[in-house]
Amino acid sequence: MTMSETAAVSRPFQAEVSELLNLMVHSVYSETDIFLRELISNASDACDKLRYEAIARPELIGDGEPPKIRIAPHKTANTLTVADTGIGMDRQELIDNLGTIARSGTKAFVARLAEAKDGAGLIGQFGVGFYSAFMVADRIVVTSRRAGSDEVWTWSSSGGSGFDVSPASEDDAKRVTRGTEIVLHLKADAAKYLESYQIERIVGAYSDNIQFPIELIPEEGEPRQINSASALWQRPKSELKPEDYAQAYKSIAGAFDEPAMTLHYRAEGRYSYAVLLFAPSTKPFDLFEPARKGKVKLYVRRVFITDDADLLPAYLRFIRGVIDSEDLPLNLSREMLQNNPQLVQIRKAVTSRVIGELEQLGDKEPDNFNKIWDAFGAVIKEGIYEDFERRDKLLALARFSTTSGERRSLKQYVADFKPNQTEIYFLVGDSAERLKSNPRLEAATARGIEVLLLTDAVDAFWTSARLEFEGKPLKSLSQGDLNLDLIPLVDEKPESNAEAADEAATIAIIKASLGDRVTDVKASTRLTTSASCLVAGNQGPDRELERLLSQQNRGARTKPILEINLRHPLLSAIAKAQAGSKTVDDLSLLLLEQAQILDGELPEDPAAFAARLNRLVLQGVAAG
Repeated sequence: MTMSETAAVSRPFQAEVSELLNLMVHSVYSETDIFLRELISNASDACDKLRYEAIARPELIGDGEPPKIRIAPHKTANTLTVADTGIGMDRQELIDNLGTIARSGTKAFVARLAEAKDGAGLIGQFGVGFYSAFMVADRIVVTSRRAGSDEVWTWSSSGGSGFDVSPASEDDAKRVTRGTEIVLHLKADAAKYLESYQIERIVGAYSDNIQFPIELIPEEGEPRQINSASALWQRPKSELKPEDYAQAYKSIAGAFDEPAMTLHYRAEGRYSYAVLLFAPSTKPFDLFEPARKGKVKLYVRRVFITDDADLLPAYLRFIRGVIDSEDLPLNLSREMLQNNPQLVQIRKAVTSRVIGELEQLGDKEPDNFNKIWDAFGAVIKEGIYEDFERRDKLLALARFSTTSGERRSLKQYVADFKPNQTEIYFLVGDSAERLKSNPRLEAATARGIEVLLLTDAVDAFWTSARLEFEGKPLKSLSQGDLNLDLIPLVDEKPESNAEAADEAATIAIIKASLGDRVTDVKASTRLTTSASCLVAGNQGPDRELERLLSQQNRGARTKPILEINLRHPLLSAIAKAQAGSKTVDDLSLLLLEQAQILDGELPEDPAAFAARLNRLVLQGVAAG
């Protein structure tokens, strides 16, 4: 060993490190608590490395203490110490790991493993997160002894242009028998990190599932372990009981109900990760927040990273739990994980697995599936509109209220098709009761055709897409032309024995009275007993979607099409009345306004409607 390899040195930081320090202090992390997560993460990595290397060289641990992490606040000295009994670093590793970014200790370690063709699944990256400590410290001293070495070295820096590396003092060498000790000389505004409850709060939030014990050593009182040191999602399913999962759900999700579905598995292959996810049985309070953020927590090798990584699409935001990756880097890019290609693949695979699990639950445990659907069906249906790739699966997963029953699947619907039926029919509105009395149902009801009654706000959006299920198109009863003539009536008697009014003449009269209040007037094939209804054209949005958009000032409503039942007595009265008379105008407007009322809307001029209705009633009384 040469003199230059043992002497104290002062070196400048690599240019990128100087830039990084500036970013760390001013812009990278919005929460300074993150520094402790980073240091604990690095300490955990060092313990992982020791455990791995000790497989081949047991003497590295020998009779020494098992890997652990210690945190010691010292108020009198205004320092916070984070120490581990992991692999430690020698002089050159201190220089390489803490002076540059391009050569990290872990990258070199993984390179050696690759050369030996060994696995490195447990190994993390001692990366740039170390520098986050300069957010709270104006000076940092690192003392480290490589496992199996007699040499102890000290690295120190005030975060300026460089750092010093020198042999450790005799006292430091006695204290650090293996591993690394980091002493932070805290800034004046970081004194809160000397409080035990603050340290416990941060460890509980970010590092509770680190698999090595984390001990808090207060200035007064006994040392105590402050993390659970057990990542339940990393344990085999065979070791766990239902009550273990229930407790984990309540802890991870901060919930009080019981999970309706639990999904626990480990993915191996191109990427390795553990998954523990839960579907609640009741709605969380924030389900319909505009941001639609998910609540699945991302861990990397048992270190909490974020719960804001969009690990599942927005329509599965009710899912709670953990995804713990073995491959993602613990480095600066963790704040931008949504752009990480590994995470994109994990998201895709886990989303498909969750949907598959929901499908199985619907088949095997319908009671639990119904709890999920009743609470979150409206959210899942957002995916029918947004997720083209999985649209067919989501349609198969969906359950509907229909004119035939509750929680009906499209598979059940298609199985009950009437002779010559080729389409799946639906109505969208704001309540099932109003839809059941809607005149647009009459022709379908007369033929015993089942109709989906869609009352969630999202239904108006997903039904606007051109959809089909098993080759059968979905068709709105309130949009476009409708022809059910090929489907036999339940009762073979004619739908009405009344003589139909003359179509062309009657339509001409009504059009003249209504003017530009409607786009068109047509003879209806939807109606059997009611006089009129309003529908939308083949092109453009359905009427319910238009209504919702207009409420949000996101578009003006187009004029509807008025469909009329030419066999209704009211239409016969119009046909027989004198064209252009006040009575004809009143009756024509009554057709429009009663259709609006049946749709849950107010007439354009309620006062004029009331006056008109009174005139017609008085005419009827006088005639009687």
